[in-house]
Amino acid sequence: MSSRIIPVDPFDYVVFGATGDLSQRKLIPALFHRFIDQQFDTNSRIIGVSRSEMTDEEFQKFAKDAVHQFVDATLINEEQLTDFANCFSYIANDVTDKEGWAELDAALRDDPKVVRAFYLAVAPFLFEPICDYLATRNYWTPDARVVLEKPLGRDLESSIEINDTVAEVFSEEQVYRIDHYLGKETVQNLLALRFANALFEPIWNSAHIDHVQITVAESVGAGGRGYYEKSGALRDMVQNHLLQLLCLVAMEPPASDEANALRDEKLKVLRALKPIDAQAADKVTVRGQYRGVSSEETKVPGYLEELSDGETSSTETFVAIKAEVENWRWNGVPFYMRTGKRMATRASEIVIQFREIPHSIFSRTEGAPKANRLVIRLQPDEGVKMFLMIKDPGPGGMRLRQVPLNLSFADTFVQRTPEAYERLLMDVVRGNQTLFMRRDELEAAWAWIDPIREAWDNDATPLHGYTAGTWGPTASIALIERDGRTWHEEADDPKAL
Repeated sequence: MSSRIIPVDPFDYVVFGATGDLSQRKLIPALFHRFIDQQFDTNSRIIGVSRSEMTDEEFQKFAKDAVHQFVDATLINEEQLTDFANCFSYIANDVTDKEGWAELDAALRDDPKVVRAFYLAVAPFLFEPICDYLATRNYWTPDARVVLEKPLGRDLESSIEINDTVAEVFSEEQVYRIDHYLGKETVQNLLALRFANALFEPIWNSAHIDHVQITVAESVGAGGRGYYEKSGALRDMVQNHLLQLLCLVAMEPPASDEANALRDEKLKVLRALKPIDAQAADKVTVRGQYRGVSSEETKVPGYLEELSDGETSSTETFVAIKAEVENWRWNGVPFYMRTGKRMATRASEIVIQFREIPHSIFSRTEGAPKANRLVIRLQPDEGVKMFLMIKDPGPGGMRLRQVPLNLSFADTFVQRTPEAYERLLMDVVRGNQTLFMRRDELEAAWAWIDPIREAWDNDATPLHGYTAGTWGPTASIALIERDGRTWHEEADDPKAL
């Protein structure tokens, strides 16, 4: 089965911070995939802006190198790659120097049929000078789009300041705040599962669901990144990625799949989250920091070892939170979220744990029925599993066994699954904001996160150590087991996705 590729209108994509890591690892490879799938052609242009001195030819080589490094070699045709690279041009520019701004006139086309998009892959303190420049030089147009990369603030106050800065030039309908998790195929499939099937929505409530788990685990470390030291896992992952996943699970059915209809419902979830103050933080949150492993077989540095010599830090690399959505649908259903660096494996998944059957007709020798479980795997090996009870085949009477109905994307859809940035970059060109955060969503998320952060800053909860390569601090296990539940992990499912 092949997917239908819908071409987009010609565009001028101006990427500020074009020689950075994000551009190299994600943006250029994503654009290349869309190019070879013929979603756009050489009528479109990608204009790089960065401080480095570079010619157009050198930037085109930079783009080719990025493709060779981060795209499967079997997908690369050198002739196609050359055509793709010819879409690239470059402007050397220090955006902090108001007198040194280079002109974009020669690169941007004054054609209403050409979509104009500005991608700000730079630190937020550079948003203001860039937006001012785009306005004063008349590069802004009423139908232009601006794409904002995180971090969009460190708290509610700074987030409001950043949004106010951008809003002085761009209207909310022109602003695209990227959360790449929303571009993942499996995340979007959550909407299809819920709202395109009659099976799930009638039981998608507290009467039938016992609890929900959201896990985003990374096996890599922070690597001494300066950004991570300033943010930590709560700001870096929970405030955006995990809360967005929670919203998609918990929201009411929107009236349509139009962007604002969907985002209205997500906003209601964020506003319905039970506040976590300093008193509650110690009971329903866990923060941790990974410690190194040193043995003959394995040597992994701890977070403190990855920092500069002698530097100490209380930055969390792991977070677990028990959240509650205070509305009729979800009353009494806990949402357990966890995320961390240097965990046992790289895995992102949503687990919908249904309630046990009210009465079993089977004897103990036949086996105890286990509650149904829906597992939505975001990465790696995207797919959906529904765990059901069946009779174990063979003679000799009834023996119950839990097995998964397995929808593996790799097996079902033979073609390559597009990366999140591929869809999101093209949605910007289409003018589709469905998978992007609206300002009030972002600020509602910060309003819920800030009291947790403040409680931690005041040492209301301890910073737990955990060994690299494990599932986090033992306190996170206690968090869920106090309620008589357990985390879903690979060991629970020997045929895991």
